[in-house]
Amino acid sequence: MSAQHIAQLFLALEKFPQRIEITEVADLLTDSRRANDRRPATVELAVPDQVVKGLRGSPDRGDLLFLVRVPREVVERAESRIVLPGEL
Repeated sequence: MSAQHIAQLFLALEKFPQRIEITEVADLLTDSRRANDRRPATVELAVPDQVVKGLRGSPDRGDLLFLVRVPREVVERAESRIVLPGEL
């Protein structure tokens, strides 16, 4: 992910949160295969047709789609009410 993509994502989350769509990958998962010697690991997702058209079309015309992984310890910190030093 480039610095430009990170800046675009932060701007969208800060200024236009109502226009962002977030879905857990697990909710879209229709098939998955673990890696082996002959092929990489793959996942198959069920997404709306507009998403597929955006991925297959011109890169400058489609929406940006990111796959973002949030580590479990970050999720747990976000759910905690305790503020640790340095988190202000």
